Amino acid sequence: MVGIIIACIVAALLAVVLIRTAAFRPAAAEKKEYAPVEFDREAAVENLRELVRCRTVSYYDHSLEDDAEFEKLITLLGKLYPAVSRECELIRFEDRGLLFRWKGASSEGECPVFMAHYDVVPVEEQFWDVDPFSAEIKDGAVWGRGTVDTKNSLNGILTAADNLISRGFVPKNDMYFAFSGGEEVEGEGARHIALWFKEKGIVPAFVLDEGGAVVENVFPGVSGPCGLIGIAEKGMCNLTFTANSDGGHASAPGPHTPIGILSKACARMEAHPFKRRFTAPVLAMFDTLGRHSSFVYRMIFANLWLFGGVLDMICKKSGGELNALVRTTVAFTQMNGSKAVNVIPPTASMTANLRLNPGDTVESAVAYAKATVKDDSVMITAEGRDPSPISRTDCFGWDVISDAVRAAWPGSLVAPYLMVQCSDSRHYSDVSDRVYKFSAADLTAEERHSIHGNNEHIRIETVGRAVEFFMRIMMEC
Repeated sequence: MVGIIIACIVAALLAVVLIRTAAFRPAAAEKKEYAPVEFDREAAVENLRELVRCRTVSYYDHSLEDDAEFEKLITLLGKLYPAVSRECELIRFEDRGLLFRWKGASSEGECPVFMAHYDVVPVEEQFWDVDPFSAEIKDGAVWGRGTVDTKNSLNGILTAADNLISRGFVPKNDMYFAFSGGEEVEGEGARHIALWFKEKGIVPAFVLDEGGAVVENVFPGVSGPCGLIGIAEKGMCNLTFTANSDGGHASAPGPHTPIGILSKACARMEAHPFKRRFTAPVLAMFDTLGRHSSFVYRMIFANLWLFGGVLDMICKKSGGELNALVRTTVAFTQMNGSKAVNVIPPTASMTANLRLNPGDTVESAVAYAKATVKDDSVMITAEGRDPSPISRTDCFGWDVISDAVRAAWPGSLVAPYLMVQCSDSRHYSDVSDRVYKFSAADLTAEERHSIHGNNEHIRIETVGRAVEFFMRIMMEC
């Protein structure tokens, strides 16, 4: 009798799973025709090359920066985008913040804000195949530091606006282009601009900054192109673990040295990752892309109430981007000890970089680390910022951006997602609940890996698509 009951329960459960899986299909897609967008694509590529040739490398030690190169780029904007320079007011802010205001038919409505940063990270030139600031065209791509991160966006925004202004187009409301010259080193330029909006009482219709892209093979069971638009970004926290001792000669060590104590703490943290949490951006991504996935994965995503643990195991095993979407991640990156090989350090420390999942905070991360390490002799301190708020997807901003992705990259599946990196757009949380993160590019795995790495490059075709993407949005505003 018990066996029959169990069999019935299993059969009923299986039926529920299969019915839910069968119903977990994409909605009928509306077929929409998009008129072509005309502009000089070769000129757009040349503009980007000019920007890349400016060595706008930012450092946490500002004495290493070349101010002349930053000013060279700012001056160059007037030459490359003459209509923007003529029609748009430029306001300069401390720490290399630039804000262009394109006056619309009205200044009373909500205004769109387009963002990018024009500083780049340092290069190790000996590891590059080309001069990283030559903007050489090779294998159908522009090569150079900043081509992807984010001078392509800067060029796309200004080229789009320059073309539209030249045609006599006037936006419905004022439009703003907000650029920072210190994003890579957490500069204050973008924060100053966001505060200006707040002080002026200007409410953005939406804010669009770097973030997701059109990518392939990044979601289980989906091989086609996916346009991922960030609607939130994870927080960032640096945890420093410190252990002390009386020091002494290495020839007569105690049972545990500070390095040994910290190593045990590190091992415990890595053996006990943060618990998974399916946040709203991730659930929205699963719900959108999961419907296009293969049968097994559709079954998982349609029944997370049952298979959430299975998905969690997949995430833990695979690591990388998928795992980062569902939990706060911990990466130990630095350790310091004795200055001599035969001296036990009186103090040793190690630092872990955490990317905080929405729902976690700097404070809760410290509490979790203390509970996991379980060693009062290890001091844990933190510095960082909490995750951003989650932006709406039931509004004009989301609709116009996602539609522009579909138009510029036909066949792409557009979905919200959680950005695991940090951006300047976090500063706009106090002035808008419609802050989106999308880099106007379709990127191969090789191009993505070149960001902050060697041989950064972007295909020529992608440069034109970025301009088209921004033009389509601007024409709707």
